Amino acid sequence: MKLNVCGGCNAKIAAGSLEKILESIDVFNRKEILEGFSGNEDAAVIKLSDEIAVVLTADFFPPMVEDGFIFGEIAAANALSDVYAMGAEPVAALNLVCFPEDEDKAILEDILKGGASKLKEAEVALVGGHSIHDPKIKYGLCVLGVVNPDKIYKNNTSKIGDMLVLTKPLGVGLLSSGMSVGEIHAEDFKAAVASMRTLNKYALEIIKNYAVRALTDVTGFGLIGHLSEMVHETAIINTKDIKVLQGAKKAASEFLFTAGGQRNRNSFESLVDFQINDFAMEEILFDPQTSGGLLISVAKEDAKKLCEDLVGNAIDASIIGEIVPKENKKIIVR
Repeated sequence: MKLNVCGGCNAKIAAGSLEKILESIDVFNRKEILEGFSGNEDAAVIKLSDEIAVVLTADFFPPMVEDGFIFGEIAAANALSDVYAMGAEPVAALNLVCFPEDEDKAILEDILKGGASKLKEAEVALVGGHSIHDPKIKYGLCVLGVVNPDKIYKNNTSKIGDMLVLTKPLGVGLLSSGMSVGEIHAEDFKAAVASMRTLNKYALEIIKNYAVRALTDVTGFGLIGHLSEMVHETAIINTKDIKVLQGAKKAASEFLFTAGGQRNRNSFESLVDFQINDFAMEEILFDPQTSGGLLISVAKEDAKKLCEDLVGNAIDASIIGEIVPKENKKIIVR
């Protein structure tokens, strides 16, 4: 039985709306909390000792593919990614499940098996979870990881002169949306699915060998949104160097937009100086990515070797730009 496709990270609440709500919450802060939601980090970090901190995150969403097992894999890879983006090793996970009471339970079994399969690949223990009845299927994980407190990667510590490296091509949101209305070639969508199923574990293992200044993953807020959190001064990105999944730009040019992409444009467009005459490419840069790649701010002298190392290990990485002294906008697109 096929799933009703309606989600992935395209279902994420708009950044502007979320920020206003979170600012209104009175939060109790414990001294052990090194990172919470106030810094827009990918996951929380709780210090246990001088050598050990735990990293905690949760992520779930509605299906973006029709196959339950593959949906489970993608949702698990996406949730694990927030731990990898902090430079941590995920060790345990809890299932988060919303499932209609009258739906075929074989679908739920497929979803959970898919998630468990990806956790096994990541060498992460599934230790329990929570499930409720809900009119719409949703699935994801709460993930716990470990890291040395002195070796945490943050998303906002880039420096002038750094180069920007992206480890996966863009466009999965546009392709998922287009596929749901039958306007995308099956082979193009197959490539998007392969990208979403790929763990960022393998990229992180390589990244740790280089002078990484800042790290995040590109998910629901698109490349522009997540890059805006990384940059204090200005980032220049070169569209000719950004890898895009086949069919995604065509989907954008045919106005197969995602709701999440339009929310991202509304939230982040004022931060960007588009020096290109290419509306379809703009849409790709705002496109929500489900289980997207890692965005790395790395010392200039390490960038080329890092990218070569990633590509040599079958990771579709490219150098997409650099951090420069402050100009008129936070992000310049050329």
